[in-house]
Amino acid sequence: MKAHKPYYAVIFSNALCASTEGYRDMAGKMEELAKNQPGYLGFETAREETGISISYWDSLEAIAAWKANVEHEVAQAMGIKEWYQWYKVRICQVLREYNFNRE
Repeated sequence: MKAHKPYYAVIFSNALCASTEGYRDMAGKMEELAKNQPGYLGFETAREETGISISYWDSLEAIAAWKANVEHEVAQAMGIKEWYQWYKVRICQVLREYNFNRE
């Protein structure tokens, strides 16, 4: 991910219900859809008992536009109705980053 600094992270934490039919397909569709949104910078995800997905954006306006995307709104409604026991969204400004890569 090549990011302009500062940039923003949307941290989506959640726990799934026992029945998740269709969830993985929808998650894949949303990841692909997000990649085509103005201001999108990248995405990371991990899942055990609690899932954590982080999307990166260049502005708060880009985040608001993504939240209001019609297809994303459908996925959000399906998540509330069928897939999530709970979820929490945090929006953070990233002021600094650094990393290590052995390769």
